[in-house]
Amino acid sequence: MDRAPGVSVRLRLTLSYAGFLMVAGALLLAAVWLFLLRYVPDRASLIVPSATEITGVFPVRSNLLRFFAPRAAAVLAFLLTFGLVGGWLLAGRMLAPLSRITDATRTAAGGSLAHRIRLPGRRDEFRELADAFDAMLARLEAHVAEQQRFAANASHELRTPLAISRTMLDVARKDPGQNRSELIERLHAANTRAIDLTEALLLLSRGDRGNFTRESVDLSLIAEEAAETLLPHAEQRRITLDVTGEPAPTSGSAELLSRMVTNLVQNAIVHNLPAGGTVTVHTEAHGDTSVLRVQNTGRRLPPELIPTLTEPFQRGTERVRTGEHAGVGLGLAIVHSIVRAHNGTLDLVPSPDGGLQVTIRLPATP
Repeated sequence: MDRAPGVSVRLRLTLSYAGFLMVAGALLLAAVWLFLLRYVPDRASLIVPSATEITGVFPVRSNLLRFFAPRAAAVLAFLLTFGLVGGWLLAGRMLAPLSRITDATRTAAGGSLAHRIRLPGRRDEFRELADAFDAMLARLEAHVAEQQRFAANASHELRTPLAISRTMLDVARKDPGQNRSELIERLHAANTRAIDLTEALLLLSRGDRGNFTRESVDLSLIAEEAAETLLPHAEQRRITLDVTGEPAPTSGSAELLSRMVTNLVQNAIVHNLPAGGTVTVHTEAHGDTSVLRVQNTGRRLPPELIPTLTEPFQRGTERVRTGEHAGVGLGLAIVHSIVRAHNGTLDLVPSPDGGLQVTIRLPATP
């Protein structure tokens, strides 16, 4: 925004310091003047001391004013000069941290997010502002780096099915006698994967924006619907799917929350034992919090793998996945995005005997 140039803060502080010093000096001189007036008579008096026989004359107010006024003016002039010079230096010293913050802001605006102020000294208002700005830059730098990784991974994931489709079409063009039914099936699979990935990316973007209409939702009902939908998928892999708990009311998008629960249950089925595994879905309410917990069996997960599971395109390569379904690597990333959009928390805890326990806490509604 273009604005007309104004008086600098340093000059305003200087004038404020000098003005305050002038007012204080004027009040002090006025107090001295009143004190002198109290003991100086209006007219001259002759006193003839008996001991010395010397005549003495006291000064009168008219003479006092003639001598006091020039000296008072000189004192005020000195205070004005001292206030302007000292105020200018003092204001510059006090505003020096603000100049560093301004320079850092311009550097960040130019695209350099790695710059940090790191203001030295004890904690004061400027130090708190500089530390808050450094923390903001750190979060912004991490967010930009995450978005860049996400864009690179998304481009790679989208390129794979498209490249497969192009390769199959090139082969079919060079070999017209190839089995067309097999070609169509493979093209359909590649196209389906590209569509699934695109829809997942759109859903992830929608969850990050948090732009949706809120309504009353019961997590227990959504959990039952998701379990009923995915029950054939679990039975095919000989996995027991169990839903327990009590009503867990919350507020949000029914569509997004349904996708959140479906992704969790589907991940719990896919990343499980080859056979004989279990998936438990439990809902409950604690005061002002509604809780959804999904736990499955499986192999033991290394602790260093847990924080990466909510990152986009992290499929948990060390986890055992049953069946042919590999997903697009956005399941838990979408869950995490939806939870954040609903002001909730997501906790991932590896079970001691293997598998993963996912706990989601959302604000409850009456």
